[in-house]
Amino acid sequence: MVAIKAPEDAYTAEPFLPERGGLPALRRAAADCRGCPLHRDATQTVFGAGDADARVMLVGEQPGDQEDRQGEPFVGPAGRLLDRALEEAGIDAAEAYVTNAVKHFKFTQAEPRKRRIHKAPSLREMTACGPWLAAELAVVEPELIVVLGATAGKALLGSSFRVTQVRGTVLEEEIHGRAERLVPTVHPSSVLRAEDREAAYRGLLSDLKVAAQALG
Repeated sequence: MVAIKAPEDAYTAEPFLPERGGLPALRRAAADCRGCPLHRDATQTVFGAGDADARVMLVGEQPGDQEDRQGEPFVGPAGRLLDRALEEAGIDAAEAYVTNAVKHFKFTQAEPRKRRIHKAPSLREMTACGPWLAAELAVVEPELIVVLGATAGKALLGSSFRVTQVRGTVLEEEIHGRAERLVPTVHPSSVLRAEDREAAYRGLLSDLKVAAQALG
């Protein structure tokens, strides 16, 4: 007797994508995604949020603990820091769409009820989730993508991406069949972890000002 594979064993979200509809249809469909094993332990899918006509799309790594509990991206400490930096850089948060390369929270936990520790998603998990990000890009058609951190960069630009080499520059690349302009920077959570948090914040702000200038 041949064992039937669970959908997550295929490591692709492709079968879960709706045939039509905009962001609301995508969000509803993503709620039931079982395209990789991460859905098993996460509380819920955390899909992107923002205007379908947003000029700028900000792409992070994956939801954190607070995002996983609340079901919205960038609502934890890193999200609050990002909001502050966007405002200071002159980017209107109302004109932004925020999402993550991976839509489920990946974590380790020493024992139940202990704090859940963020764990970086694998390239295979990022690839599995890629169809959702491609669908978001196709609907929103942003003028600019702000890449927040190494994981988001690898998901969009390939495994050779190094945020330290290209941060604060305007890149022009083909992403999922579309010509895109991108400005890479660090993930705001790395600012919170930095020894010199003020210097790290200034670096993030400087990169976001480049993005604001690119938007014109």
